Amino acid sequence: MTATEAAEHDRTGAAAIAGEPQPAPGATPPRTPLTSRATAELIGTALLVAIVIGSGIQATELTQDVGIQLLANSIATVFGLGILILLLGPVSGAHFNPVVTLAEWWTARRGGDGVTAREVAVYIPAQIVGAIAGAVLADAMFGKPLVEWSTHDRSAGHLLLGEVVATAGLILLIFGLARTNQLRFAPVAVASYIGAAYWFTSSTSFANPAVTIGRTFSDTFAGIAPGSLLGFVGAQLVGGIVGLALVALIFVRGRSAA
Repeated sequence: MTATEAAEHDRTGAAAIAGEPQPAPGATPPRTPLTSRATAELIGTALLVAIVIGSGIQATELTQDVGIQLLANSIATVFGLGILILLLGPVSGAHFNPVVTLAEWWTARRGGDGVTAREVAVYIPAQIVGAIAGAVLADAMFGKPLVEWSTHDRSAGHLLLGEVVATAGLILLIFGLARTNQLRFAPVAVASYIGAAYWFTSSTSFANPAVTIGRTFSDTFAGIAPGSLLGFVGAQLVGGIVGLALVALIFVRGRSAA
């Protein structure tokens, strides 16, 4: 151990003893190797999609009541997403979502904390591959065809509006927590928001291009027809822009007095 490393070790240990804030879920640790972060994003997105699709399949096999099906699907997603953020947030920031990754990149370009273009180029493919793998895994667990394109059309305009609202709210929440130094609450806050958005948005809150792509691979309760994909992804990107604009308007950084 070099003198510099020893000093850093002592400083970190002293900070922990003094109770200083440690990196919270949602904050991208700069010293974590990119390969580890990419793996965390792939696995996290895969498990998230497996939870969404798997719980949807289970619900439809247990009841024909659509309301109960949606309730079961949303509850499983809330608990699963919260656990994934808690577990993988300290590794990769637990984006699991290209819109969140792009928003972090834009924030970094504007002088804030975030990811680099190189990290974006690694994160987003990992998220998409993970989402597809998660859909295949869910289908496999329930004895469904591994790949069966969804026939669930979701192309109506009011559904696209729901996606704009759902995604804008998600970005506002995540970056609002970051601006107010409350990212430690991200596992509960983000999972709770997604659970609520299942019910208050017409689209049931996909709010995630990677998850949307993954859900085209499963012709089940949680699926989306490939023909509806571009509209949903476009609405999510618009929602991300709206969310960042709201963050800039609401969470204005204070200026020190001259």
